[in-house]
Amino acid sequence: MLAAMDAARIAELLEPFLGGEPLSPDFAAQLQAYLELLLRWNARINLTGVRDPEQIVTRHFGESLFAARVLRDAGALASQAGVAPTLADVGSGAGFPGIPIKLMAPELPLTLIESQNKKATFLREVIRTLGIDGAEIYCGRADTWSNTAAVVTMRAVEKFEDALPVAASVVRQAGTLCLLIGASQTRTAQEVLGPQWQLEPVIQIPDSVGRVALMGKQRT
Repeated sequence: MLAAMDAARIAELLEPFLGGEPLSPDFAAQLQAYLELLLRWNARINLTGVRDPEQIVTRHFGESLFAARVLRDAGALASQAGVAPTLADVGSGAGFPGIPIKLMAPELPLTLIESQNKKATFLREVIRTLGIDGAEIYCGRADTWSNTAAVVTMRAVEKFEDALPVAASVVRQAGTLCLLIGASQTRTAQEVLGPQWQLEPVIQIPDSVGRVALMGKQRT
């Protein structure tokens, strides 16, 4: 297994994604434990093709925390009448961006939707190891999930054109869809979602090559 990384180095690598906000020692320790778990499991099942720990931190953790900031700044994570909005992460895989967003906004109820049983088992282990409350795993396809969420995220899924309408269908009315995609996929997203979705201008993800965050709401 690749060597573990100390929490201070993780915090340093994540600085560009946090917009100058400091990463608390407790938060960094949680991410360190998550990274160690991911490296250990990735040796047995293919959770991510990225093998270098520093690249995992920047590409997976960093991008996810950047999404959390974008959603928070847009007001999508704010409680309404004292009730936190719900978050569903479609095709969660190794838990990105859902788990880092949850760690940044602990009060947010989270559902990780993952159809592959081995990956769902890994997600359960992350939640148990990190002691995350208010998170559940739905081991199945998003189109068989019988709920909706105020915020729906999707990142790095196979068959993007097929998965996107399904992700959009589980966004609650007046909710927010947040896609972490390559800039080249933006046009596809616009075409697939169609005129009933109001999409925001794409936001470039720091320290990435052509990676963007794209948010949208369904027109009422």
